[in-house]
Amino acid sequence: MICKACNTILENEVNFCPNCGIATVKAEIVKKSEHLNLVIAFYVVMLAFLIVTVFIYRDGTLVEEIVVESIFALIIVGFTFYDFKNIIELYRFPKINVLLFLGIILAPFITAFLVYYGIEIVNVLLFDESQNYYLEYVGYPNALFWAILFVAVLPPIFEELAFRGFLFNQLNKITSAKATIILTAFIFALIHLSVLSLLWIFPFGLLLGYLRYRYKTLWLGMIIHFIHNLIVLSLDYYYYTTLLEF
Repeated sequence: MICKACNTILENEVNFCPNCGIATVKAEIVKKSEHLNLVIAFYVVMLAFLIVTVFIYRDGTLVEEIVVESIFALIIVGFTFYDFKNIIELYRFPKINVLLFLGIILAPFITAFLVYYGIEIVNVLLFDESQNYYLEYVGYPNALFWAILFVAVLPPIFEELAFRGFLFNQLNKITSAKATIILTAFIFALIHLSVLSLLWIFPFGLLLGYLRYRYKTLWLGMIIHFIHNLIVLSLDYYYYTTLLEF
């Protein structure tokens, strides 16, 4: 334990710093309260954003999509300034062995195919319909470009920054690493506003959270997130173009 005022190293049971006399327990409680307030603020702002998005994103135009994505990015960047120094450190690429890196590259291939075909089966059985993300962008000029940007590129950048960056850092200050991984994964799943998404996004978030905790970097999560989303989008694009041929 370290005194927040004078940086003197303290024993865990000390209530007052012997060097400057500050009440260390009270200071720690105040600090945790600040982190909790930031977590609550983040959750409230994200909830408000999702509600407003429902009203903004009505016609599904390219302009609306750009506006929504821009607002989301600005919100996340705004929150990161509260913990800028610690978040910047998460952009250092970790030293990992080749086999582990290959495993990290292989993981999203497994998750993408399992999720794609698994959720497809569930959609057909429960709702008698098939979901295709690429269909949301076919009306845009240069549809494939925008689909890749909005599905495969931007989410890994800003969602990892938001949930494994800012939110993870704040929660880790007030609870255990295990609870932090679980909570960030759960909130990450909730913002997708889909009950079916909870089936796979929650465990997916657990994997990303563990890698962020274990290697103290956002890069591994971003790589997995990007490859996973890109494969899912590629499968949707393949099946869409295949249907056009018939």
